[in-house]
Amino acid sequence: MLRNRTTPSASSPAPRRFRLLPTLLTGALVAAGIITYATVRATAAESSAAPAAPPAPKVTVAPVEEKLVTDSDEITGHVDAVETVELRARVSGHLDSVHFQAGQLVKAGDLLFTIDPRWYRAQFDLASAKAAVAEREAKRADELLAATAISSEEAEARTARAAEAQAELATARLDLEHTQVRSPIDGRIGRALITKGNLVSGSPGDATLLTTIVSVGDAYVYADLDEATFLTFNRFAREHRAAGRVPVDLELADETDYPRHGFIESSDNRLNPATGSLTLRMVFPNADEALIPGLFARVRVPIGASEPTLLISERAVETDQSQKFVLVVGSDRVASYRTVQLGGTYEGKRIVRRGLRAGDRVIVDGLQHVRPGMAVDPAVATAGAPPASATVALATP
Repeated sequence: MLRNRTTPSASSPAPRRFRLLPTLLTGALVAAGIITYATVRATAAESSAAPAAPPAPKVTVAPVEEKLVTDSDEITGHVDAVETVELRARVSGHLDSVHFQAGQLVKAGDLLFTIDPRWYRAQFDLASAKAAVAEREAKRADELLAATAISSEEAEARTARAAEAQAELATARLDLEHTQVRSPIDGRIGRALITKGNLVSGSPGDATLLTTIVSVGDAYVYADLDEATFLTFNRFAREHRAAGRVPVDLELADETDYPRHGFIESSDNRLNPATGSLTLRMVFPNADEALIPGLFARVRVPIGASEPTLLISERAVETDQSQKFVLVVGSDRVASYRTVQLGGTYEGKRIVRRGLRAGDRVIVDGLQHVRPGMAVDPAVATAGAPPASATVALATP
């Protein structure tokens, strides 16, 4: 028997499953909100607790080199010419003419000045006439003495007068020659210190200085060694004597790396007790004529045998109060602080006496961004690459 299906009316109560649906939806929304809020809070907490680490700074490193270097001392000297002439007048008179330009090269025998020769030519002519007469009288004296026409005393007097006249003639000839002032050496001449028309003096002790001439080519350099350095150098020189001359290097104020090479030519034979130093004289080639007399120069003098020496770039060295330091990058890519004791320079690099080992990698570029203990991103410096910073002046250890 079939049962009639009845449709519930609007006033009839809803089934149980429909009555629970709003409650379930509300609970789901609340749970989702709670989960979202918790996620946002957790994300914010993580962001505030652990900020992202910045990238390691990029730096350039260079290995510490080891080379055989001769122990040396750097001293200051001055350049001088091998030959220097102060050209002075030998006779007195008015300067008639100047025959050169300041700074030009001259040869030995070149005419430089002319002093008015007229008076000296007249004296020469007079001396020539006297000498001729005296010579004839001396020759006749022999004939007259043979004929007993004169005494032997008179004959001797005539011979003496002839010799005296010849001496006066030679003096007059020299004075006339000295009116033409010529260069005694090859070299470069300075400016004329006396101009045309001025009176010059040739008196001994008060002769007028006309100009100066210095030789070109090789140049002398004089430098003083203090007593302690001299004793060390002298010991090295005795051991090195078998190998010949002791080599030395030189640089001018606008040069680096000691590009000029010469040798020690001589030294004083005694120490100056007033200064406690001894002067060395060195010879340097001067093909480019840059070694002008009077210039100051730095000279590197060897004082010990060659030995393995550590070298680093000058750009790696920093100063911390009174001490020098470098930053070394280890295999863990962390920069560490090292104090160093430095020596002089060799081939543009600083000599390291203490504080580093061969193969250590030191930071040469990027030091301003690094502190000891920081991790870095190192790149090895390429040989011959230009520095990233300006050239640093040579420092003293």
